[in-house]
Amino acid sequence: MGKALVARAGEGKSYTVGFEYLPLEAWPAGEVAIRVAHSGLNYKDALAITGRAPIIRSFPMVLGIDLAGEVVESASPRFKVGDKVMVNGWGLSETRWGAYAERVRMPESVVQALPAGFSTEQAMQIGTAGYTAMLCVMALTDHGLQPGRDAVLVTGASGGVGSVAVSLLARAGFHVIAVSGRAEQEGYLRALGAAEVIGREAISAGGRPMAKERWAGVIDVAGGAMLADAIAQTRYDGIVAACGMAGGGALTTTVYPFILRGVTLRGVDSVMVPMARREAAWARLDAELDRDLLARLSVTRDFVDLPQLGLDLLEGRLQGRVAVRL
Repeated sequence: MGKALVARAGEGKSYTVGFEYLPLEAWPAGEVAIRVAHSGLNYKDALAITGRAPIIRSFPMVLGIDLAGEVVESASPRFKVGDKVMVNGWGLSETRWGAYAERVRMPESVVQALPAGFSTEQAMQIGTAGYTAMLCVMALTDHGLQPGRDAVLVTGASGGVGSVAVSLLARAGFHVIAVSGRAEQEGYLRALGAAEVIGREAISAGGRPMAKERWAGVIDVAGGAMLADAIAQTRYDGIVAACGMAGGGALTTTVYPFILRGVTLRGVDSVMVPMARREAAWARLDAELDRDLLARLSVTRDFVDLPQLGLDLLEGRLQGRVAVRL
């Protein structure tokens, strides 16, 4: 029996979210049972907890898209009792029962070994947000961007994805331009390594599909008008890695930046990434992420705090990464 945060269908499209105790036998079939030590709080988690977006596809649903813990039962040749493992993405909290539970059961295909250099707490301080940030960095470096030469714009820089992206890029030697809608975040972002901190209005292209070339790469979590502005000012043969839509899903631009400047718009998904690339991203995080910096940009809170934390995240009262102690 383990405590879990569960969403149950209400009337119409509404649903309720509350803590329940679930026996392991109640879980869908899976080869690996895990005692969860830590989870994390991501933007998608906050939407599911608060009901502000239709994240959940079926009910009842155990919420949470990230977990790290220890194997307690295994019918898999890949994992044995006592192994430290983690799961993130793969439809958790959408179509598959998720991470916010003290005991879970998962198919072996979605479980991966915890990188040796991380504790379960550190892995969940990184979580899907930090792992997504690394996937974006990989997209930029795979394209050919080089530290010491290229400037990279990061939108939503004080959030979970943005904070980790700023720190990874700056440590690698890129000139990082951090965008934040909150002026009070400048000190925090410069401590992460941002060379410039600018407001949202400073990247406006005035509605033009092409404007002065200002950066070689972009990591964008906003979508909408901000993404269009970022594309308009990306240099020739640059790349824009788009991984979010906090500012909206519409994109109003033209083909001009893509044809006349050869700009690449690269969508970055974190949910269904093949295991090999997923493991490569976590290996790079293990090698490149400053642990002291991770501690400074993260906090760890208790399981019982989750409902309030989801609301706080959506209303802009949190910065950096939040791990959850189960």
